[in-house]
Amino acid sequence: MKVSNVYIGGWFQRTMLQLSEIYDFLRDSKSYLDLDATKLNEFRKNLEIGKIEYGVAGEEYIEFTTALNIKVKIFEDGLIVLNNCMVSEETLFSDINHVTDYYENKLSPAFNYLFSLGAPVPKELANIETVYPYFVVCDHASEEDINELLASTEKQKYFKFENEKYDVIRGDKYYFINNKTQSLKNIERYIEEQIFIREFKGQLHRYLNLHRIIWEKIDAVKEQAKVKGSDIVKFTTKLEGYSKTINLIDGRINQMSTYLPTRERIAKSDPEISEFLAISGYRYETLKDTLDYIKHLWTMTNNYVSSAQKLFGNLHNEVTNKSIGSLTIVTSMGVGASLLDLFTGSAPSFSAFGVFYFFILALIGFGVNKLMKTISNKRKYEVNDIEYDKEIGSKK
Repeated sequence: MKVSNVYIGGWFQRTMLQLSEIYDFLRDSKSYLDLDATKLNEFRKNLEIGKIEYGVAGEEYIEFTTALNIKVKIFEDGLIVLNNCMVSEETLFSDINHVTDYYENKLSPAFNYLFSLGAPVPKELANIETVYPYFVVCDHASEEDINELLASTEKQKYFKFENEKYDVIRGDKYYFINNKTQSLKNIERYIEEQIFIREFKGQLHRYLNLHRIIWEKIDAVKEQAKVKGSDIVKFTTKLEGYSKTINLIDGRINQMSTYLPTRERIAKSDPEISEFLAISGYRYETLKDTLDYIKHLWTMTNNYVSSAQKLFGNLHNEVTNKSIGSLTIVTSMGVGASLLDLFTGSAPSFSAFGVFYFFILALIGFGVNKLMKTISNKRKYEVNDIEYDKEIGSKK
């Protein structure tokens, strides 16, 4: 058995505009953005780039080789595929680590800096650890050979697909492709589609989990039966932060719908990979349905945080109105004292007693204002909201 290639990859939404920026950077460290030229040069140097090509195969793409025997292919929709073409069965895991290290510590930091301006990535997404699918291509491997590889990497296999040209055995993180008579180019096309589909699905799953986390955080704010006046601003600030995150993620989700139809159309129009669609073709329709579901879910989340913001905004207005009422009381006391002096004519003259009298009035005013403010802050305001059961059919 010969292990010929190892592939990994990832996908994050891009367009042909960003692809042109990547090409300028890879070619001569150039960027038209306000980025540090020294950093750009350093990032490019770390990539150890050899030959660069710009081509079209359904989509525009850039392909370059490195001095580390790694080939990188970047598509206009953001798909990135890395291929370590100098592997062997004996050094398989070190070869996998080699290409993974290049992706994580050289390529990703360079692109993160290149696209560091503009709309931010939500912090909930920025530090997510990605588990890559590793695609291991073997030539004319026996069933025993594949089982040994599977046993050394995975606890179980999820499915196996066989025909006269190739076999595909999938574990959790690993795909083993046993090439019999298929061209490496067509196998790479299959791998590209699998990475796209898996990454697309993975992003949707992360958005589902983020919806759950953020919804519970909003719930934690709204479930307060009563809140102190001094806490209302704190809760309002939290809700504003959740709203910002929701809007950023909502924008990312809406972008995703533009990529799936293009990928599906290109794949289904390519007769060379028609056999591979027997494995993955049905998943395009499933991804569409899942994307629509996630979109509706985030619309609900956006509406939920908006209702919470409105609720606490009303409470904030109530506190403000009561504070104005307190100031009115203090002002009235001062006016009353002035009227008393006017009608009694007993206002003290400018003397030590007069100064003392003035400070006594000021102290009373300050004390009353402080008392009213403390009462307002400590007073509990009811959070009136409709309660729902979290589980259908649950009883209280």
